[in-house]
Amino acid sequence: MPSILSLAALRTALEVGFVYSLVALALFISFSVLNIADLSTDGCYTLGFAVGATVTLAGHPFLALPAAMAAGAASGLVTALLQTRLGVESILAGIIVNTGLYTVNLAVMGWSSNLSLYGSPSLFALAKGLSTAGWWAKWHELILLAVILLAACLLVISFLGTRLGLSIRATGDNADMVRASSINPAFTITAGLCLSGSLTGLGGCLIGLLNKSSDINLGSGMVTVALASLIIGESIMGRRSMAGRVAGVVLGACLYRMIVAVAISTSLVPTEGFKLVSAVIVAAAAASPQGRRLIALHRQKRAAKGKGGAAPC
Repeated sequence: MPSILSLAALRTALEVGFVYSLVALALFISFSVLNIADLSTDGCYTLGFAVGATVTLAGHPFLALPAAMAAGAASGLVTALLQTRLGVESILAGIIVNTGLYTVNLAVMGWSSNLSLYGSPSLFALAKGLSTAGWWAKWHELILLAVILLAACLLVISFLGTRLGLSIRATGDNADMVRASSINPAFTITAGLCLSGSLTGLGGCLIGLLNKSSDINLGSGMVTVALASLIIGESIMGRRSMAGRVAGVVLGACLYRMIVAVAISTSLVPTEGFKLVSAVIVAAAAASPQGRRLIALHRQKRAAKGKGGAAPC
């Protein structure tokens, strides 16, 4: 357990947690706001790395992030078109796009199953050269990720407060009402999924730059990770203001990463059990509201029996 409590372990967990927060924000937009189950997250996450790494290796590190976001938005656009124009169910549309992205990602990566960024002037490497201070060499990655995450959170909060953002939120609540208000729900769904895809692509690009290498299976299980982060955040923060809900998503992603790090580093589960830990966390977080209701009902029954009254049904 000492490794978990070390400063280096905490820094690493927060770095990965900040990246997971971006993907959880993407799922927040599609799942919580639009009420759409988008299963293209895994492939879109890998697409972000593939595009960002390829652009970085081509000698354009500053274009890596916008290129990855544009690629993610394109993925979201295809998913939205399948739903809104071709009438494909949202779950099936996500599966179709996720399957197709496997080949697309291979093509972007030059038909190689992995890419290495060691020795390349990546965004993190350039940031490290901004200062010669010892603390900057250790914390520059976390600081840069925090700045990017903060900008993304402010963007999402601001955007969802605009007229278009409010229309997207209304579409998730009641698409028929939005249509009756002369707003095209196909457009709002498309805009929401494009924003969601861009955040997922950004997260994939950042994790690749952070690790300096990755492979075609980078995004495997990311939809589960994002869902776990989202559910944990909503369980803690509840249905508050939009800023509070976004903060809950970030908190949930960081807590999720901490839980996984503790479970693996303390040898409670082997490294190969990462996906099992993720599934258990999702199940526990999803069941927590019902568990709290059952506990409250049990307490009411005990209180009623103690007073000699009838137990509530």
